[in-house]
Amino acid sequence: MVTGGAGGIGRALVEAFADAGAGHVTAADRDFAAAGALAAREVVGTVECDVGSEDGVRELVAAATDAAGPVDIFISNAGVGGGLGGPEVADEAWDEAWRVNVMAHVWAARALLPEMSARGEGYLLNTASAAGLLTQVSSLVYSVTKHAAVALAEWMAIEYAELGVRVSCICPQGVRTPMLEAALDDAASAAALTAGDVLEPADVARAVLDGIRDERFLILPHPEVAQYMVMRAGDPERWQAGMRRLVVRARGG
Repeated sequence: MVTGGAGGIGRALVEAFADAGAGHVTAADRDFAAAGALAAREVVGTVECDVGSEDGVRELVAAATDAAGPVDIFISNAGVGGGLGGPEVADEAWDEAWRVNVMAHVWAARALLPEMSARGEGYLLNTASAAGLLTQVSSLVYSVTKHAAVALAEWMAIEYAELGVRVSCICPQGVRTPMLEAALDDAASAAALTAGDVLEPADVARAVLDGIRDERFLILPHPEVAQYMVMRAGDPERWQAGMRRLVVRARGG
């Protein structure tokens, strides 16, 4: 199952699993018209779903289970940007981002972990972001919710491994999606997101399939993110100074 499966990384994941020989793939999205185009593939089913509510996630899991049996792999991929800005961002944006970027992962785990644990197998993958390991300049909402998504995935990976449930966290940097295009309107965000290669969604999907085969917790389609993590952890003062310089230069200061 892949949420946010109508476009971007989600659609690429659906297509990659179908091409890799998955017996059945469920693409879920609130944009059902776009997701419906995937149904031309014989092994792909589509479900209209807004993961911003627990009822929506539970109904999605129930529908997919009825159609194809127990869920083997659930990719909680849907996400929102939350907009630019800091603490002044409206509560409504915080609420939507918290529900979609964090609680949707919680609700999926709540719906699936009892059955997966009893069965002794299952795989949960949460799409977070390099922003969840580092930070996303110009967007406090996105940074905070993606950090929370990484922390949630790490906790589950530790707690459920002995029960046979595997957990991975997908943390790409710049990927050519509508969310990236929106972020590029801000000079500082554009400078950070395009510092390395801007990948295509299909590149991320290939990295995810490789990560699943290796059962890696952190799936980093941009390998340089691992280096940034080491730099940030080893000398946080220097890392923050560098990020401040990047922001100042991007904003013409």
